[in-house]
Amino acid sequence: MTTDPLVCGLILAAGEGRRLRPLTEHVTKALCPVGNVPLLDRALTRLAGLGLSGPGRVAVNAAYLAQQVVDHVQDRAHVSVEHDGPLGTSGGVARLRSWIDGRGLLVGNADGYLADPARDPGKDIAAMVDGWSGDTVRMLTKPCRPGETGGFSGRRFAGFSLIPWRYVRDLPEGDGSLVRLVWRPAEADGALELVGYEGVYIDTGTPADYLRANLHAAYGGSLIHPTAEINAPVHDSVIGPHARINGPVTRCVVWPGGETAAGEALTDVIRTPAVTVPG
Repeated sequence: MTTDPLVCGLILAAGEGRRLRPLTEHVTKALCPVGNVPLLDRALTRLAGLGLSGPGRVAVNAAYLAQQVVDHVQDRAHVSVEHDGPLGTSGGVARLRSWIDGRGLLVGNADGYLADPARDPGKDIAAMVDGWSGDTVRMLTKPCRPGETGGFSGRRFAGFSLIPWRYVRDLPEGDGSLVRLVWRPAEADGALELVGYEGVYIDTGTPADYLRANLHAAYGGSLIHPTAEINAPVHDSVIGPHARINGPVTRCVVWPGGETAAGEALTDVIRTPAVTVPG
């Protein structure tokens, strides 16, 4: 699919990931792996599936551990570094105003895990851009959970929004949120379109949800990188590159280079080379 050239893409990857600590003490949240693929790469692949790729059409913002993002992205996208710290979702967009340059903006959160039943990244959110007039704000949504508040007409945000230039043009500089400065004003003006998403959406902001996203990415089994050394049973887990499994793991994520010791049994945790975090 080829998206209208008057639309560009942005992946927001500047957050500190405080709720994911200690996993994010030394690795930025956007590069935490889900299903052995960094979250940021999953988001970039989704944009590429819509025909959005390269530094002219895709941008990534970075602040916390920004050099990790710069080194990882290389020439795949334009990287906007917020040297004074994260500017919030709207501030990150405003900083890129000259790069956006009159285009509509498809903006996504790096920490959102999306999985369509067809497993076709990009085409699964094609409704976000199909038939767009260029005047309305579109939001990818799922139904609110029972008792959940703060949504939009009974629906909750699911990781992506499409924003017309007229909203981007008027965003103030500095820290701010798209909720307050784009989505709620568009809703009040009758200019907010809610696009339903039939797949799975998980905000990976907590260890429990991060583990849940990884286990979903394994689709009911185990996902083991071919370079991992497996010397003990692995059940319903994700095992990263060059990991060494010498004790059994169940419903776990083991990061690249992580290890389990002989006689050690892990269940429902995230193991990195440095820490073990309950999920």
